[in-house]
Amino acid sequence: MQLPRLAVLFCCGSAIALAGSWSGALVDSKCYAAEQRNVNPNDTLIYVDRDTNSEIRYCTPNAKTTVFAVVQSDNSTFQLDAGGNARAANLVRATGKKTRLAVVVTGEKSGDIVKVDSIVLP
Repeated sequence: MQLPRLAVLFCCGSAIALAGSWSGALVDSKCYAAEQRNVNPNDTLIYVDRDTNSEIRYCTPNAKTTVFAVVQSDNSTFQLDAGGNARAANLVRATGKKTRLAVVVTGEKSGDIVKVDSIVLP
């Protein structure tokens, strides 16, 4: 009887959202994902050969960007929810063209998506 309850607890526990604050570079999510996939399939050292700073600069969002991600200092990324994408779009339009847009995001993280409460420049 206890085993099914524990199984449900562990399954639900992995879906718990974590509230917090994260900082990193705001990027065009579609562009950055394409850059991450753009690797030689025979290359075994893909992480050594990557220039993350160049990829971030290449995928700097512009006024037409609609889907955003944040690349953290450890090169991990997370996506923004629909409300976060709208807030990020407004931020990009307000700041104008930049080569790298550093942001601080607060909200609840569930998996690799953050339900954004706020997104601001540091």
